[in-house]
Amino acid sequence: MSGQAVPPVAAQLWSLHDDAAKDLLGVLERVAEIGYTAVEPISLYGNAPSAVRATLDRLGLDVCSAHVPFPSGDDAPAILDTYRELGVATLVWSLEPEEFSTLGGILAGAERINRAVANAAARGMRIAYHNHYAEFVNVFDGRRAYDILLGELDPAVVVELDTYWVATAGLDPAPVAAGLGDRLEFTHLKDGPATGMDDYMVPFGEGTVDVAAAARANPAVKWHIVEADRSRQDMYGLLRACYDFLVGAGLATGRRPAGAS
Repeated sequence: MSGQAVPPVAAQLWSLHDDAAKDLLGVLERVAEIGYTAVEPISLYGNAPSAVRATLDRLGLDVCSAHVPFPSGDDAPAILDTYRELGVATLVWSLEPEEFSTLGGILAGAERINRAVANAAARGMRIAYHNHYAEFVNVFDGRRAYDILLGELDPAVVVELDTYWVATAGLDPAPVAAGLGDRLEFTHLKDGPATGMDDYMVPFGEGTVDVAAAARANPAVKWHIVEADRSRQDMYGLLRACYDFLVGAGLATGRRPAGAS
């Protein structure tokens, strides 16, 4: 990635949700050992934010962002308080696939996200939008649902592009990422057959997605985040292989040289 900054690599903890539900702090230990610089949590599994923060600090891990529901309803204060205490600056979530089946659904979803933006801003936090594939499959008057949504969102909403679901929708993730410009700050990188939501993920380079091209596509990206929704392989081994792929190719920076034990 000559001529542009190389983003650090983070692990999305959905990949390890079964283990994290039993021992989140132990999972953080193992992720740090692999060499990841940060995590993107989906839950604290009953742990106090202060306890998780203390473990992160001890391990030298950052929190690049957190996947939590948009703080736009009655639960907004609790969500914002929890993740502000953890030290999270950006909260990431998605709309449901059925919300993209009608134009009205998209517009209503955008309103909900924009309320979350205002709530988060009052606490010094931001909102990011994470896609699946319905955003790219559904088209209204020649415009993809994804483009309609982004046009309706507050410009303060940044983008986390899940490159795998873009590929599942039949598009090449690299030009999609490039076209998002400075709004794209996070990428979710994964590999597999790119056939549907129940896919099993494989190490980078063993599936159908050109992960390297997606990772190189947009110099505005601040974090490359590795995620495997499910796999038939040991998940820690898979996360290590993906880490080595990115760091070894100079596509991301980590805390351990690629291939080192």
